[in-house]
Amino acid sequence: MKPTGLLGGSFNPAHRGHRRISLFAIDALGLEELWWLVSPGNPLKADADDMAPLSARLASANRMARNAPIRPTAIEQRLGTRYTVDTLARLVRRYPDRRFIWLMGADNLAQFHRWREWRRIARTVPIAVIARPGYDKAARATRAMGWLRHVVRPSSQARNWTTWSPPALVLLRFRLDPNSATRARARDPEWHSSFANKALRDRVSRRPVL
Repeated sequence: MKPTGLLGGSFNPAHRGHRRISLFAIDALGLEELWWLVSPGNPLKADADDMAPLSARLASANRMARNAPIRPTAIEQRLGTRYTVDTLARLVRRYPDRRFIWLMGADNLAQFHRWREWRRIARTVPIAVIARPGYDKAARATRAMGWLRHVVRPSSQARNWTTWSPPALVLLRFRLDPNSATRARARDPEWHSSFANKALRDRVSRRPVL
């Protein structure tokens, strides 16, 4: 079983913060590979005018993931899944040779109870939460954390996650990176134009797909 992490997001665009937090998780959890699930759209977010095309976001993720055991993919678009619970169910069936763990930030844990069938998600794969300053208190006080509190595992045992039966959750402490997609867009609102030419899209499409 290949230990594989899953990090979902819009990656609008992918930035150094995504890379740093991913490399941290790969080391902390002993992952062979981490997949960036570049989402066609987030059901909890209204359609944004500043959301770049999926092809550009995937291209930015591919560039940011170079020379690292990080594999960007738009597999949710190919599977036709919109919700995490459905994506995980399909991935577990499709890749029986892999053991998956879901990664999320503490800000996402704070709203996890709003995700469709969130308890089913927690029963499908273990979850690793990357603790972020300013969100910890709110995250620990949420409805979801109230349900998950009894399955929290010590961070010192994080590399043993492949032996855990879900639901299981581990909190990982990580120094916050100042980079964010919001700041990247503010610096360069037209960032996606550099990925818009057909030649680059073709090169991206020829990458091995999941």
